[in-house]
Amino acid sequence: MTGRMINTVGRVDLIGGGPGPIDLLTLRAWRLLTRAEVVVMDRLGPTDIRDHVGPDVEIIDVGKLPGHHPVPQDEINELLVARARDGKRVVRLKGGDPFVFGRGGEEVAACLAAGIPVDVVPGISSAVAVPQAAGIPITHRGVAGAVHIMNGPSEVTEATLAALRDDSVTTVILMGVGALPRIVSDALHAGVPADRPVAIVERGHHRDQRTTRSTLGSVVVDAGLAGVRNPAVIVVGEVARAGLLLPDPQLAGDIVL
Repeated sequence: MTGRMINTVGRVDLIGGGPGPIDLLTLRAWRLLTRAEVVVMDRLGPTDIRDHVGPDVEIIDVGKLPGHHPVPQDEINELLVARARDGKRVVRLKGGDPFVFGRGGEEVAACLAAGIPVDVVPGISSAVAVPQAAGIPITHRGVAGAVHIMNGPSEVTEATLAALRDDSVTTVILMGVGALPRIVSDALHAGVPADRPVAIVERGHHRDQRTTRSTLGSVVVDAGLAGVRNPAVIVVGEVARAGLLLPDPQLAGDIVL
């Protein structure tokens, strides 16, 4: 014994879990997940992980619901740092991609500030994957050549209004069901055509996936009649028009890949 202290600091890996099915994880994400000693997970993304990790792995659920955050972000940051300081290999399993409205940047910054080794593994963003599951390409030659992604709870900016007015741009709204009436009102008042196609894809890539198609002028009423709920991705633009790829729009609700 030399009396020297051994550095037992662990590490944190932020993993993008994609839209939910565990087989949509990347190989790197899977490798890190199966080696983890602690998994800090969200409500979205892969949630059926208990059968895929060791029995001694500590699984901590910090999932957030719309308007209800039982574990504030600051506490999540502290939790990641604390477990890593205990020498643990920590996986922060997030839905979608950690850097697409996932607050992954804040978690990386917290780890770096604490001197904790941290890395990020990209995931399949729901902004792309969920429309795709319903047969909606967010870009399509001759239809849409640009994409604007909006965080639903945020204010509608001039950049978003410009994207909504441009029929060559697809606007994808994440976490936007609760804010839909406000977004639609702002868009219509800004001159976005009322007949702009809209599709709302609920629970994309799950067996109970459902797609509601409408137009900007009617979508608030139609979403209410359909009982649309989170998690859902809202697509506004010509790519959301029924029949663009699938001859029968009803087929879109049955696609599970």
